[in-house]
Amino acid sequence: MKYISLSVLIITFAAAAGFGQSPTPESRKANERPPEPVAAEPFDRATVEQMAGQCVTLETEAGVIAIELYPESAPESVRNFLNLTATGLFDTTTFNRVVPGFVIQGGNIWTREGGVTFKIGSRARRSIPDEPNRILHVRGVVSMARSDEPNTATTNFFILVSDASYLDGKFAAFGRVTRGMDVVDTINKAAVTDEKPEKPVRIRRAMIAACSAP
Repeated sequence: MKYISLSVLIITFAAAAGFGQSPTPESRKANERPPEPVAAEPFDRATVEQMAGQCVTLETEAGVIAIELYPESAPESVRNFLNLTATGLFDTTTFNRVVPGFVIQGGNIWTREGGVTFKIGSRARRSIPDEPNRILHVRGVVSMARSDEPNTATTNFFILVSDASYLDGKFAAFGRVTRGMDVVDTINKAAVTDEKPEKPVRIRRAMIAACSAP
């Protein structure tokens, strides 16, 4: 089985001194950009109860996808998802990975329109702890994508279009699509090459609102 993987873009800055001479360790350290301070985000201090009342709507080019969240099972995954939504970082990103009959994957901040600033890139690389739980990976469940290494989930998430019990207890399922599975299916059935959609569907806007009463 092929695990859900996410692409990590590594940008290397090289400095040259004189005629091809490498800088000394001291000068390299002095020339390095200082780390970006971690900015406070809207749901940093939210309780599980407060997060449980929030739902997320993804307005995509293919239609609307509504998601309910399960912070009681994956609090940090939900907090991360809400923060990324509230700060607008999901806006204009694409579903850049599609496996027909299996999943659609979104949340890749590097697919945003207009490029990514140093600050946004730093946020995109911030990882969260793994939160495997008892939520079953069935059709419609939303879960965090990561590499094969532990604690490498960042901003990427996937939505299942079919049951995948072999993911149970290995990935952090944190939500479920309550409306718009027809949209998810449409995205999943688009033409792809090596899991890359030929015309990636873009999330125009991601929004948070209080969940509607059942």
